[in-house]
Order: sequence, then C-alpha cells, then structure tokens
Amino acid sequence: MGTPTDEKGRFRNLNFPFWPELGKVLRWQTQPNPQKEEKAKEIWLPDIQADGEFLLRKENCFVWLGHNSFFFRIDGTGFLIDPVLGKASVVKRKIKFPYTAEIAKQVDYLLITHDHRDHCDGPSLKKLYEINPKMKVLTGLGMRNILQSFMPGCTLEEAGWYQQYSLCNGFDIWFMPSRHWSRRSLNDTNERLWGGFYVSGGGVNLYMMGDSGMDDHFTRIGELFPDIQFAFMGIGAYSPEWFMHSSHMKPEDSWLAFMQLKADHFVPMHYGTFDLADEPLSEPLQRLKAVADPNSLIVPIIGQSIWI
Repeated sequence: MGTPTDEKGRFRNLNFPFWPELGKVLRWQTQPNPQKEEKAKEIWLPDIQADGEFLLRKENCFVWLGHNSFFFRIDGTGFLIDPVLGKASVVKRKIKFPYTAEIAKQVDYLLITHDHRDHCDGPSLKKLYEINPKMKVLTGLGMRNILQSFMPGCTLEEAGWYQQYSLCNGFDIWFMPSRHWSRRSLNDTNERLWGGFYVSGGGVNLYMMGDSGMDDHFTRIGELFPDIQFAFMGIGAYSPEWFMHSSHMKPEDSWLAFMQLKADHFVPMHYGTFDLADEPLSEPLQRLKAVADPNSLIVPIIGQSIWI
C-alpha cells in the first residue's frame, strides 16, 4: 500500500504505469469506428427528474447530477463530488445539469477525484465557491495549486492513497487508489494524484470509484472496508478497448470489480452525459443490465432524490 511515484517523482499506478501517447490518440481519432452509424442513429438520452426533494428534506440521500457528479447528504452533512455545471472544456453536455449552482448552499465538503476537466471544471468550481466559500475541499496530492486558483483561500486537504483526511468531524473519509492518470496541460502529466473516496458516517458507508481501469485495488479496498453499502462505479467511455482500458472499464469489468469489493449496491455513473468514446451513449447501461444482479443494482435518474 502507499502512493507510488516514478523516477521523476510523478505519480504512477500501482501495477500498470501509464503515460499518454500522442501516437495512440491519433490512431484512435483516425481509425474507423465500427459503431459510427449506430451512434449517428441513436436518439437515446438519460431521463432527468429534478424533483428537488433533497433540498427540502434532511434525510440521508444521494442525487446523481450526471457523469461522475453526485450530491450526498449523510447525517445532515452535504457532500458534492466532481461537479461540472456545464460543458467540460470543449466537450459539450448531452443533458443539462439538473439544478442551479445554488446547490452549493447545501454543501459542507467538496470532493475532487482528479484533475481531468470532466471532473475538475474551473468555471464550475469558481461559481460554487462564490456561493459557498465555507465548504471544505478534499482531494489528492498535488491538487492544491490548481484548485486554489479557482477557489482562492479555500480550506483544502490533500491525501495520498489509503490516507485518511483529518478535516471531517464525525466522518471517516479516505482517499483510495484507482488506475488512471492526470494532466491539465502539456507538461504536467501525472503531477497530481488521481483516485476515489471511501466515506463512512451516520450509519452509511459508500465508495466512489472515480475514473479507473481494472486492477487489483478493488479487492484490496473490499478487504480494507468490508462494509461498503453503496459502490458508485464507472461504466462508460470504454471503446475502443485497446485505447480506453487503461483509464476506464467496460460494464462487465465494472461489475466484476463490484463483486471484488463485496459491496451491497452498485450505482452506475460515467455514462450518458458527455460523449467521450466510440460506444453509443445508451450501450453502457444495456451491457451492465445484461450481467448485473438486479437486486444489487440501483440506477438513479439524473436529478432524482434517492433516500438511503
């Protein structure tokens, strides 16, 4: 366990070191997509049910806000994870953010999994911080400078993998490993740590995967925290698999990772909001339902208040 670095002091994955290669990106962008015609004909988009009930009630709940963005309330404390209010840099949203930035008034802790722009969006963070400058920010090592450039003066704590945060009164929150990478510009590859979160408090134990390819950290996390009730697992942006497998998981692998976690409930995310890969937007959920135990699966509608 720990947070490994390479000979240059940059962060790396536990078992599969990764460095993005321009040649592979160009190969992906220039090769034919066998699902191109299928994608062009697709009219499916996720439903939105912005009921707003969680804004009026105080019970434990979670709300999917699209992609990897979630709001949680546990024992009266509000958490917001990877909020992106609009487009992610040049990538447009397929469905709108279900609420206004006023949601920040409900937030005590802002959790950021890594620096990619579909998870760490500068304009969104600036707007949310203007509304609620008292929220505390939890994230990975190396993220301080970029986050404080969006939120000057914010209270912020970084952590390495398998490290527990100290800011969280009444909660145990840990930063967990994932198989991914980081970059905001040409010269800062893997200078900031990526990962997920384990959050425990108020009788609720949940795991937020972040972005990840398949690796044995899911088994380790399940052994370390054998009481996970809700596992929030990415299922999209996996095609072509030869290119995406280092960063994201296909639905079948996400279900396998969930089984390794030995968690109670699987909540899918990272699909249907941004078009980041070659598969149609509707395919990840279809493939997940084909392999998942429906008794363990919770598929929230975007904006819907789920009481836990």
